[in-house]
Amino acid sequence: MIWKLLRQHVSVAQLVGFALANLCGMVIVLVSVQFYKDVLPVFMQGDSFMKKDYLIVSRRVSTLGSVVGRSSAFSSAEQAELEEQPFTKSVGAFTPARFRVSAGMGMQGMQLSTALFFESVPDAYVDTDLEGWSFSPGQEEIPIVLPRNYLNLYNFGFAQSRSLPQLSEGVLGMMKLDIRISGRGQVRQMKGRIVGFSDRLNTILVPEAFMNWANATYGDQKEAGPSRLIVEVKNPADDRIAKYLKDKGYETEGDKLDAGKTTWFLKMIVGIVMAVGLVISVLSFYILMLSIYLLLQKNTKKLETLLLVGYSPARVARPYQLLTVALNAVVLALGLLVVSLVRSAYLDVLGRMFPQMKGGSMAVAVTVGIVLFLIVSAINIAAVRKKINSISN
Repeated sequence: MIWKLLRQHVSVAQLVGFALANLCGMVIVLVSVQFYKDVLPVFMQGDSFMKKDYLIVSRRVSTLGSVVGRSSAFSSAEQAELEEQPFTKSVGAFTPARFRVSAGMGMQGMQLSTALFFESVPDAYVDTDLEGWSFSPGQEEIPIVLPRNYLNLYNFGFAQSRSLPQLSEGVLGMMKLDIRISGRGQVRQMKGRIVGFSDRLNTILVPEAFMNWANATYGDQKEAGPSRLIVEVKNPADDRIAKYLKDKGYETEGDKLDAGKTTWFLKMIVGIVMAVGLVISVLSFYILMLSIYLLLQKNTKKLETLLLVGYSPARVARPYQLLTVALNAVVLALGLLVVSLVRSAYLDVLGRMFPQMKGGSMAVAVTVGIVLFLIVSAINIAAVRKKINSISN
């Protein structure tokens, strides 16, 4: 009976206008959140361009630094500071050879030889099978890991230009290299065996145990700090990484930081779009409240009469409160429906661009939508009750 009495001044056009405005704001917010949630795994999953959680960090070499002979090595304090950063899991150092190395290999009557360099990192950072990756003093064979792009350069560059056979990883693993190391007036001939190829480390890698022994035995250069660090990070998309490295004048190998910049840009765009959606939602909320206040103002005499004859303020406010909650529920349902349609459209496009992408659920959009519904409805209910109480007083 109360609703039949009070609904006479309800403006359907105003309520529809509120619903449409609120729907636009709700859809923008939910699509932004869901899109971010759907796209982020493209950058984070195992076969994306951010699949490795390691960065190779070096100090930027400047022209002035080269002229004055400034060292590019990292001090122990700088390593400790990097390890303490919130985005860092662990930090390992590249240990360079402080002795001279050359290698030779015979092939089809030709003897190929070249000067080499060796580096080592802690075993935990080596991205190949560690079987056979060991060394002890007195051992004559040195396990070696090569960058995979070195093999590609040989097969598709050098071998073709010299009419030499192309080599597979398996064939190279069966070959032995003649390694000559020298320093401190000593020379030693050893054998090298290629035990794997690395996609992560762009260097000729030997076990850390060998490097420590060889530097102690043949190293004729002064020991210095590492000029490169390998950093295991918690999230390569963390935009704090790029900012920290820029502030410190450090550089990274490859395009790992591009991932962080891309994700930061994605966050910024999503944030702007969400802000626009929230502004529209807030404006639609004010439209609804204005409509309800005008409706209450038109029904002031009826409301006062109902309150005087014994109806409680809560009972009188309930029809308006139910009206706002029902409108918000309709907007939420329509909003989720629109988000589902939009999501199906962009997932189809992203699926063609990134075949490895796996579609998730709409749990994020549903959760955010319900939270917005509860917040807006609670504010509506409180505002209506406050207005009714002011009339009763």
